[in-house]
Amino acid sequence: MPYPQLPRRQAGFTLIEIAIVLVIIGLLLGGILKGQELINSARVKNLAADFRNVPVFIYGYQDKFKALPGDDSAASTHLTGATNASTPGTLGNGIIEGNWDSTTATDESFLFWQHVRLAGLAPGPTTTGAADYAPLNAVGGRIGIQSARPFTTMNSGTYFICSTGISGKFAKQLDAQLDDGDTDAGSLQAGTPASPADVATAALVDTTNYTVCMGI
Repeated sequence: MPYPQLPRRQAGFTLIEIAIVLVIIGLLLGGILKGQELINSARVKNLAADFRNVPVFIYGYQDKFKALPGDDSAASTHLTGATNASTPGTLGNGIIEGNWDSTTATDESFLFWQHVRLAGLAPGPTTTGAADYAPLNAVGGRIGIQSARPFTTMNSGTYFICSTGISGKFAKQLDAQLDDGDTDAGSLQAGTPASPADVATAALVDTTNYTVCMGI
C-alpha cells in the first residue's frame, strides 16, 4: 500500500531574509551616496584652491620682480625662456590685458601662466605651444585671469579670475565658501559661458555648467 505523498514546501525567502537583504541594500546605497558626497566636497575644495592660488602667484611674482606676470616688460630678462607679451595693450601698466581664456600666445593673460611657472610659483609647461599649456581647474575646465570686468555687476577687484565648466551645484557651494552666497552679487559671481551675464543663485541649475569669476 503506497504511502500518501506529503505536500511540497514552496521555495522562497522568509520575511526575515527579505528584511536582511533590504537592510544590506540600504547600507550599500548609503555608502555610495556618502562616497559621492565626499568626492563632490573634495572637488569644491579643489576648485576653491584654484581661485585662492592665483593671488599667491601674483604676489609672489611681484615680490620677486616688482612686476605683474604677463604684464612684465622685462620678463625675458628676469626669466630664462620667458616671452614678453606684445598684445593687446601696454606692458608695465599694471593691467593684465587680454581675455582670461585667450589662446593667443602673445597676449598678457596667456603669458601670465608662462611667467609664474618659470618663476617657480606654479606647476605646468612653460612652452606656450604645448598641448597642455592652458591651465585647467579641478573639474577640467579652463581657468585664467584678466583685468577687465567679466560681469557688468562686478565692481570690486583689480584682477578677475575666471573658471569655466563648473556646475551650478558647485558654483553655489563655491560662493558660500569664498563670498556671500549670492552668485549675482559680491566678489564671486557665476554666469553662462556663452554670454557673460551673471545668474542669481536661485536660478542656477545644478547640472548646468557655468563660468565662475572672482575679483581680487
